[in-house]
Amino acid sequence: MDQAPKEMFVGVINPYALTEAITGRKFDWKDAKSYQILEETLETNYSELFDIKFNSPLYAGLELTKDNAVRALKSEDIKVRSTDKLESVNLSNIKTLNDLSATGIKNLNTISVKNARLDKGDVKVVLNIPKLNNTINNRLITPSIKNIIFGQGNANGWTPAGTSWSDRGNFFNDVTEYNDPVQGAVGNCYFIAAIAAIAWATPYTIEHKVRATGTGETDRSNAIQFFTKGGGKDAATRLVEVTDNTIINASNNPVYCRSNDAGEIWPAVYEKAFAKWITNVNHDKPDISQTAYGDPAKAVAQLTNKTPYYYYTSSRTGLDLFGIVRENSMSFKTFNPMVAWTYGSGKDYTGSNIVGNHAYTVLGWSTFNNKNYIILRNPWGVTEPNGLNSYQGLISFFDGSFWRPINMIGNDGVFALEINSFQYYFAALGVAK
Repeated sequence: MDQAPKEMFVGVINPYALTEAITGRKFDWKDAKSYQILEETLETNYSELFDIKFNSPLYAGLELTKDNAVRALKSEDIKVRSTDKLESVNLSNIKTLNDLSATGIKNLNTISVKNARLDKGDVKVVLNIPKLNNTINNRLITPSIKNIIFGQGNANGWTPAGTSWSDRGNFFNDVTEYNDPVQGAVGNCYFIAAIAAIAWATPYTIEHKVRATGTGETDRSNAIQFFTKGGGKDAATRLVEVTDNTIINASNNPVYCRSNDAGEIWPAVYEKAFAKWITNVNHDKPDISQTAYGDPAKAVAQLTNKTPYYYYTSSRTGLDLFGIVRENSMSFKTFNPMVAWTYGSGKDYTGSNIVGNHAYTVLGWSTFNNKNYIILRNPWGVTEPNGLNSYQGLISFFDGSFWRPINMIGNDGVFALEINSFQYYFAALGVAK
């Protein structure tokens, strides 16, 4: 075990949820062409979305330090566009490369190509043009989007522009499942990965404690217990009460954490209660944006009252890390809630589909064809590594009461990563026990 960090800023915004928040529309993100929607909405090439060094909007509010760590910016240092207009330069009349000279771009033969790909017979090229490269905050983070990502509440509560609080469904639709929690448009992957880890390893920890608060059938409050563990994103141990109301947009779709099961709200209620706890407010409209960036292992401990343990990958081999996962597993499946997180940035994150500064849930381990794998889940519910010694197939875990198969073939965010690839791409493992 290694020493606990003094402070952590693990967190990246779910690009799919952010895109839906910006457009006000819902998309099928398992469609192979959905990356084009992300690129157009977030004004960023897909290959550069998952690494902070490219000024990706998913890391708004963070900056990369010289030692490859990440720290949070002060609110006054976050630049915001003065209007919601996304186009700063009119390119509608551009027919040839020479036409770009009308926008003030000179010496086209010296401009580098950032990315090029063949798409249905067309060559699509992204040029690196410094004159048009404003900061990502100037290009994307408008006042309304800043309100969604960073918050702007008051003593009476917090409601981002264009949203409202509403009861969207049932606390549980069926049972607690590891794939229920899906992250929303705030950089709190560390917390979503943590509740997914608990739902998988110790599902009875996720409780529905509810009481009536009025004469109406839907007048009720949920109680969720949190335990102090010290440091940032923490508060005194207490039982937090919140209603079923969560944030939705004008299309009645969730903006922040949601469940993989339509009409189920327990992950969103847990996120809301966590926001209320760390901000220490008494009203029922806590600032969800304040949950951004934190410590995944500590988040598990705050919900279970267990002790968080940290295992950094740089001082261990892939086999060492494999052994740590096995020590906390039974029948291939974790019985102690486990999480893992990546480095702030990395030279090989580009094109890998592994996300920098991101937290994942550790589900267990397996061995195929003399190769050892660690099984992980991306809290976005989609986006898995491209190749990288990942396994594609069906894995079954025995969790003590029933068999629960996990299909690696579909794009649901669950994948098996070979242990040496895990050691290379991930910064640490965390477990609470």
